[in-house]
Amino acid sequence: MAHGDTTEASNQAAADARADGFVRARLRAQSLAEYPGTMPETLAEAYAIQNRAIGLWPDVLAGWKVGRINPPWDATYGTDRLAGPIFRSQISQSFGAPVDCYIYEGGFGAVESEIVVTTGHDAPAGKLKWTLEEAFEIAGSVHIGAEIASSCFAGINDHGPLVTISDFGNNNGLVLGQEIIGWRDASPASWKMRTLIDGKEVGRADASSIPGGPIESLRQLLEISAARGLPLRKGMYVSTGAVTGVHAALPGQTASVEADGMDTIYIRLLPASPLPAQAPDAPGER
Repeated sequence: MAHGDTTEASNQAAADARADGFVRARLRAQSLAEYPGTMPETLAEAYAIQNRAIGLWPDVLAGWKVGRINPPWDATYGTDRLAGPIFRSQISQSFGAPVDCYIYEGGFGAVESEIVVTTGHDAPAGKLKWTLEEAFEIAGSVHIGAEIASSCFAGINDHGPLVTISDFGNNNGLVLGQEIIGWRDASPASWKMRTLIDGKEVGRADASSIPGGPIESLRQLLEISAARGLPLRKGMYVSTGAVTGVHAALPGQTASVEADGMDTIYIRLLPASPLPAQAPDAPGER
């Protein structure tokens, strides 16, 4: 085996071991005191870990969360967005009654008010570059929503965006709220949202707080996913970024997301429980 091949195989083995560590911890609902290996140093390395973890997870990929990469990291990595998978069993709909969502005890947990876009049709395979106008065209319905951010690794946000990417983008669920009718003719500034934890306001903003707006997040995700060989499919859910901020929360707390003129989303945060035993190298359906 050539030296280059040896190095590539070694890098892949390291990515696999880190993905295995995160997936094992999530399946067992066990906290991680330390990062499971050497922290990634490039976007490609971070997404390689995530790709492996997606393949291991025993669920169907149903959407993506888009998070922000803040300064100075955005200049370092040449992008201000990151992506993480959302799985089918982790998506709930809010119909007025509280929705149960799950946080890893001893890890990190947060609630984020979101604008959620569903895709209206498949993204063409091989299309790597997208304009904002093209992203508007592929968007279907738009909803208010809430992302449940959680990781078994309590320090996931303390080491930069690559660590966040490597553990499913720090996602552990999505709550879909009421549809925003007539969204194509509205300004994101008109979508005013408020987040409460245990009944106390922790954030208030409108969707223009997302740089470029929610459709810019969709546009960047179309490029990120295409570059990974995972073009968006019709009916996928895209959580476009925290509108009011990332609000830390613990199991046992409650949260709610309010938007002007919309039904409130109510959430009960519960401790994550171990999932049925899975072989550590059994790929999930995609």
